[in-house]
Amino acid sequence: MKFGKSICILNVGGTKYAFPRDVIKDFPLRRVSRLHSCASEKEVLEVCDDYDRERNEFFFDRHSEAFGFIMLYVKSGKLRFVPQMCELSFYNEMLYWGLESSHLEFCCQRRLDDRMSETYTYYSEEDPKTEDELRAEEELESPGRGSTKWLERMRRTFEEPTSSVAAQILASVSVIFVIVSMVILCASTLPDWKTAENNSVEEHRYTDTLMDPSGIIEAVCIGWFTAECIVRFIVSKDKCEFVRRPLNIIDLLAITPYYISVLMTVLTGENSQLQRAGVTLRVLRMMRIFWVIKLARHFLGLQTLGLTLKRCYREMVMLLVFICVAMAIFGALSQLLEHGLDLEMGNEDYASIPAACWWVIISMTTVGYGDMYPITMPGRVLGGVCVVSGIVLLALPITFIYHSFVQCYHELKFRSARCSRSLSAEFLN
Repeated sequence: MKFGKSICILNVGGTKYAFPRDVIKDFPLRRVSRLHSCASEKEVLEVCDDYDRERNEFFFDRHSEAFGFIMLYVKSGKLRFVPQMCELSFYNEMLYWGLESSHLEFCCQRRLDDRMSETYTYYSEEDPKTEDELRAEEELESPGRGSTKWLERMRRTFEEPTSSVAAQILASVSVIFVIVSMVILCASTLPDWKTAENNSVEEHRYTDTLMDPSGIIEAVCIGWFTAECIVRFIVSKDKCEFVRRPLNIIDLLAITPYYISVLMTVLTGENSQLQRAGVTLRVLRMMRIFWVIKLARHFLGLQTLGLTLKRCYREMVMLLVFICVAMAIFGALSQLLEHGLDLEMGNEDYASIPAACWWVIISMTTVGYGDMYPITMPGRVLGGVCVVSGIVLLALPITFIYHSFVQCYHELKFRSARCSRSLSAEFLN
């Protein structure tokens, strides 16, 4: 430093600290040590907020209490969070003074990592706008972009059910069509009235034609879903991204079987000589059950479930590994105790390890169908151990999944509340 006095005063949020010039040179905080290399007041003002030449005092408009804890780190070498202060705010102060997360104590590092992961998830879900999207919004606001703005409104209406009144009406109609389609699907598996009158067991009806009321209703529902999917594809920004989305894939899986079944019915007639085609038609007809998943677009609970499963796939895999290991161990032991030691008088339900694994999974999940059970004393003791072990193993990952579920629920609820506020403003306008 080629100006000022030998004593430098740091004024951080009203709290003053005095240091000799030589101490400033090798100060552990990079922002403070940069003052020593400044050759003019202009360079000083690039480091601090203000400078008093007469008193050689440098002003920093920062959190004084946070800087006090940072000074404790300079003296003792241990850096911890300020009590009752947001971890991210304190981390922002650390970055300003030139410190990193590695300077924190291990316990505080874990707190910061957890908070940063939560915040990253929140911003990635709630505020996912990129520079390209912001630029696109600016283009929409510019004159001469009426058609593009209209497409953007159409996209928000179909993709975001809570974005406007029209979007809510469209979502309500879509939900009604889903419910009607599910009712028709369930009713189509009931026996015909003639079968009930003859008191005979006959194949369920799957050959509704378009002339029947159920066939007409089904065709109308499929037409609505098809039109909705086509419009959403046309107004989407990225067609490849649209095709890769899980809900859009489910829509395609739910719509396509209808047209395939209609085509096969026209070509084969589903007569008795083409039983294989008839079975295929029944399988394709039952794939309409995927329409239930379409409700995830409009209900917060299903969205929370899907987001939780997406984020907790590691915990789910860990849970499956626990179950598979337990099945292998208890399945082999139960087969040995119930059947392997006495081949003549052994329990035939445990004749193989795969059969014993079925008993293990039913016991570990505490379902207990009662279709097979141990009859020997060692087998019953092993069964008790299997049940207790199943309760413990299933409970271990539940805590992580529960916390993730609560977090996802609050995030989606906050997003829904924000959209509702904008919807209320639009309605009032």
